[in-house]
Amino acid sequence: MAQPPVRLVSSRAAAREAVASHRENEPEALFGIAELCTEFSVTARAVRFYEDKGLLAPRRINGTRVYTQRDRVRLRLILRAKAIGSKLSEIKQYLDLYGAHGEGRSRQLRFTLERTDAAIRELEAKRVHIDATLAELRVINESVRQQLASRQD
Repeated sequence: MAQPPVRLVSSRAAAREAVASHRENEPEALFGIAELCTEFSVTARAVRFYEDKGLLAPRRINGTRVYTQRDRVRLRLILRAKAIGSKLSEIKQYLDLYGAHGEGRSRQLRFTLERTDAAIRELEAKRVHIDATLAELRVINESVRQQLASRQD
């Protein structure tokens, strides 16, 4: 008698099953890359890029990336830091300060304070320059308007 064909479960299906069972049985949830992409409006390519740069370190289940709550929080921090103009090298340095169990939180806070103080100083200097440039442009603009008004060609 012939044996029925053995159905092989794809690695993606196995990973999905592991993620689902992990959510049911343990307090720390796992997430697939598609879930993170949807939640944070980023592409899978961006998430993989952050992984390549050492900013994220997902687990692998049958070759498929599986992200923990820690990875999710790190991705949120990465995107937030990028939005305010931080370089990836600074973001990595900040994330690495945290340590495996949060022992570097004070160092992270000092790092953040130094970086935000510097960014505030830089932006305030730019604002002064922008205000001066705007004032000069307004003077030029008004002068040109007056010259045009006096030339009734």
